[in-house]
Amino acid sequence: MSSTGRFRIGSEAHKELFCRAFVESHRPFEPESLIWPDLDAAALARLKGLPVWNEAARTEAETAVKVQALGRAERDPVLSEAIALQGYEEGRHAAIIQLLVRRYDIPVRPFETPPPPRDPTWTFLRIGYGECIDSFFAFGLFEIGRRSRYFPAALLEIFEPIVQEEARHILFLVNWAAYLRGRAPLALRPAFDVRRGWLVALELLGHARQAATFGGDDSQKGFEMTSHQSFGDISAREFLELCLSENNRRLALYDERLLRPRLVPGAVRAALRLMPGGRKAA
Repeated sequence: MSSTGRFRIGSEAHKELFCRAFVESHRPFEPESLIWPDLDAAALARLKGLPVWNEAARTEAETAVKVQALGRAERDPVLSEAIALQGYEEGRHAAIIQLLVRRYDIPVRPFETPPPPRDPTWTFLRIGYGECIDSFFAFGLFEIGRRSRYFPAALLEIFEPIVQEEARHILFLVNWAAYLRGRAPLALRPAFDVRRGWLVALELLGHARQAATFGGDDSQKGFEMTSHQSFGDISAREFLELCLSENNRRLALYDERLLRPRLVPGAVRAALRLMPGGRKAA
């Protein structure tokens, strides 16, 4: 039995659960149906001033291509349905970003959509672990923006379900990765762990480098990890504690038997214990 106490990780029951949870929690809507609010001059300036739009437009479009490639390549019909749905959602995110920048006249540099990856499985793993890092901090930033009323509530209402979709994506990723490992022969699991660990290390190093250089030549990157003070007077400790609580809140909506991301929350809890005034984080 696994730590869930109800099924073995890598079993058909595990696959059915995390795929069904993903498909059934999908929220259908068309980007073109969104009603974008009018913004006053101050709110529009704040929106245009966010140094994220070039990176967001390019990354969402690239991610959609990569996830959709795995959805087409996956032979298991249950997995294929869920992964294809995530690919659709990623494409929807890209479309929403394009609609936003056009609606509010935000300049975005042109980019070329990449070809489908040659190894969609490991590409999906890498971008998935990158999303685990980005989403953890984005959850906290979004809540800061809501509390501070940095943007109008009508604009935040549009992005609330999109932020929640990211929680579903990372939940699916960690369960899918554990499922792949659980299905692999025992002799091959160490190699799987090494390769997966290497991908995670690459993502962590990349994010650390982006955070260290945020505001430099490429000011689009590192925003989620370094920009909390742009939304108000909040300390690093308060920001990290908020990220933890928001991460827990968003993931608590789903079946408790499913695995949750552990690496970033665990690292943040350890960091909080070392900060001045540190205490055991929830």
